[in-house]
Amino acid sequence: MGLLTALGVGLLIGVVRERRHQPGRTKAGTRTHTLVAMLGYASWSLGTWPFVATVLVIGALVIGGYQATAQRDPGQTGEVALLVTLMLSALAQQNPSLSAALGVLAAALLHAKQASQRISRVLITDQELQDALILAASALVVMPLLSDQAMDPWGVLQPITLWRIVVLVMAVGMLGHAAQRALGGRWGMPLAAFFSGFVSSTAVVVSTGQRVRAGQSAPLPAAACAMLANLASLTLFAGVLGAASPTLLVAMRWPLVLAGLGLLLVVVLAWRRIEGDGAETPTGRAFKLTHALGMATIIALMSLLAAWLQNVFGDVGVLVAALCVAWVEVHAAAASIAQLIQSGGMTPEWAHWALVTVLASSAVAKTALAMASGGIRYGLTVGLGFVAMVAGGAVGVLWFV
Repeated sequence: MGLLTALGVGLLIGVVRERRHQPGRTKAGTRTHTLVAMLGYASWSLGTWPFVATVLVIGALVIGGYQATAQRDPGQTGEVALLVTLMLSALAQQNPSLSAALGVLAAALLHAKQASQRISRVLITDQELQDALILAASALVVMPLLSDQAMDPWGVLQPITLWRIVVLVMAVGMLGHAAQRALGGRWGMPLAAFFSGFVSSTAVVVSTGQRVRAGQSAPLPAAACAMLANLASLTLFAGVLGAASPTLLVAMRWPLVLAGLGLLLVVVLAWRRIEGDGAETPTGRAFKLTHALGMATIIALMSLLAAWLQNVFGDVGVLVAALCVAWVEVHAAAASIAQLIQSGGMTPEWAHWALVTVLASSAVAKTALAMASGGIRYGLTVGLGFVAMVAGGAVGVLWFV
């Protein structure tokens, strides 16, 4: 099996290399890669030193071949592919399945030269690449270094929990941006509203209202887009709860589902009025790091305030603080309640109704902004969606929690 795998890898990579170049210009094609695979398998079978000698010889031939053709073909893909064939044929001795999988992956990468160049040079902008690197560094470099120990006297500020929320906000922004870039066109406005809701549903409510007041959009389609943004915000609301307190999210799963269905009902009623041929494909930032950091900062301050009020005034103090902050940032209010119940600072019964009240407080604020920015008809439609959302959450708490 190992020998067959090694030969298969050599043949596959060799065929791809030969077909990707003009006849007579390929330095290493099907025969060369197959022979190198046989050599790698046999030398590894003979022991460590024969394999080391093989690597040195093949390496010397690769260097010599590159020096001879560097002027007309400065790329090094062919040379690296030959070394990959050698190493995978040796790996086939110990793990044929892994060797075969890596061989197929290598062949796919070699075959997708033009597609990969178009993606990296044309489709992806410098700003999007920078955002992707920031997200990757935040999730894979920064987050593993953070502690899960609380930094405050009340035990509610955990660095890794706060940073997890930062990564969550950036990730959903990146996902929304990528989906909008991929689908774009006709569904531009609804998609843009939905995915922008992950970043700031309040901003979407105001911006779509301004479009209505300027005569660029009808009230009902604009209200449907605003509700889609708030549906995304409700999804992020659930994600924040899960990041801060998985237990609370499980308990509130049906109230949140019913709240989302209430929003969807209003969207469906107004959806048939959405017209137009779409919006422009976005090319700006996938997310704003300052917004993600700002949300985490607000959550931290809100958590401290809620913990202090709970220590002084009990559960009523936490609820009052959450209602005040919900006018500005509903996710921060939800995270503070979730962290308090996680640390034992609030009873589950209080937490369930506190979350519904937080949604209601945020709904009042956004409805007022909708009326101020887009007029009575737009504001009333948006308010109807919020009423359905809060009612669904309340019914869910009464029936399922």
